[in-house]
Amino acid sequence: MVLEILGWISALAIGISLGLIGGGGSILTVPVLFYFLGLDTETATAYSLFIVGISSLVGGAQAWRKGLAKINIALAFGAPSIVAVFFTRYTLVPWLPETIAGLSKGTWMMLLFAVLMVLASFSMIRKKKGGAATPKEKHTGWKSYAVVLVEGLGVGVLTGLVGAGGGFLIIPVLVLVTGLPMKQAVGTSLIIIAAKSLIGFTGDVANREIDWMFLMGFSAISIAGIFVGSWLSDRISGEKLKPAFGWFVLVMGVFIMAQQLLDM
Repeated sequence: MVLEILGWISALAIGISLGLIGGGGSILTVPVLFYFLGLDTETATAYSLFIVGISSLVGGAQAWRKGLAKINIALAFGAPSIVAVFFTRYTLVPWLPETIAGLSKGTWMMLLFAVLMVLASFSMIRKKKGGAATPKEKHTGWKSYAVVLVEGLGVGVLTGLVGAGGGFLIIPVLVLVTGLPMKQAVGTSLIIIAAKSLIGFTGDVANREIDWMFLMGFSAISIAGIFVGSWLSDRISGEKLKPAFGWFVLVMGVFIMAQQLLDM
């Protein structure tokens, strides 16, 4: 009962995380659904796509109205990512073997999730040496768009596998490759996450029975958190958000990895 209550309270934290740093929602959602609310791994990853997707849609709309979302970058990243995540959820995940190298499907999916989180965190925590290019110098070149397209495809596959919205992978690309300021990266990330998560979730609708009452209730609380996170974001410097986001992802990744290894 205590874990269940914590799980529902965490729904608010999921929304706050998305509204504040444009990611981290799925990092919280999958463990909350799995550890606190007792869902199996595949169901948790599927439900995470809907919860994070619908919450990000609200947050992305807010960011767009404030001029903090780059639609051209969102399209360049989102288009290949959407195709990849739908293909992965609809065709690849149902056909994955139940065990790989002696590990259950649930265990290795969570371990993959944790490893990706740890790797992504380093790019946000690390301070770049020398002067960084301005956003305009970076995100107008065709090479940057090509990198964004490739990254979008890769993140889409990974998103489909682990049920993550991918903000913890998208934001480092938007900041480090395209040169977007942190707050614009946050807003753009929310639009990308909303599109690919919700479309990816449609691949699960055909493969499993969905508890819509649970999803709507959990998502409503998360959406309330989006407004709180957006309000906080207006009052916190983008330069402070970047390393804070990186440390948050690192801590959560190490925790999930340790939990899975201890349960083996």
